[in-house]
Amino acid sequence: MYKTFIKPTGDFVVASTAFVVLLPLFLLAVLALAIVNNGSVFFLQPRPGLRGNIFRVIKFKTMNDKRGADGELLPDAQRLTTVGHWIRRLSIDEIPQLLNVIKGDMSLVGPRPLLVEYLPLYNAQQARRHLVKPGISGWAQVNGRNALSWESKFALDVWYVDHISFALDLKIVVMTILKVFKQEGISAAGEATMHKFKG
Repeated sequence: MYKTFIKPTGDFVVASTAFVVLLPLFLLAVLALAIVNNGSVFFLQPRPGLRGNIFRVIKFKTMNDKRGADGELLPDAQRLTTVGHWIRRLSIDEIPQLLNVIKGDMSLVGPRPLLVEYLPLYNAQQARRHLVKPGISGWAQVNGRNALSWESKFALDVWYVDHISFALDLKIVVMTILKVFKQEGISAAGEATMHKFKG
C-alpha cells in the first residue's frame, strides 16, 4: 500500500508544493547560470530509473564544456564553475529534479539515479537498487553521500530497498535537511563530486 499508492501520491504533492516554495531560489540560480554559461542553464541526462528503464534527469549546468588538447572534456574539478560550486554546495542543484518527481520518473527518497554506463557493471545484489524509483535523496546520501566508497553506497541503497517504509522515508527527509545545513559529504576526497564506478 505504501510503495504503490501512498509514496507516489505523497511524492507528487510534496514535490509540487516544494517547487512552488523554492521557485524564487530556482529563478535566481537560473539567472546566475545563464550569465556564467552564456545562456545555457540546464542539461538533460539519461539515467536508469525503476527496473532500469531510462529517463532523462533534469539538472542545472554547473560545469562548463572546456576540453583538453586531446579533445576530451577536462576533469570535473577543472570544469566546475564558481557559481556551480555554490549551487552544489547549497544543494540548489537538486531543485530541478523536483520536476522529475512530479513527472513520476523519480521519488523524493530512493537510491540516487546514476549513469547508464554503470548498468552492466553491477553485480546481482547491487542491481537490486533499481527495484524502487530513484530519489533526490536516499539512505546513502544521509550516511556519507560522495564521501562513501561505491561498495558502501550500494550496500546502503539495497538496505533501503529491503526496509522501505514511511518512517524511514521521513527520517531520510529530516536527515537530508540537516545535511544541507551542515554541507557534509558533498565531494569524494580529491574530486569535485565522485570518481567513476568501474565495477
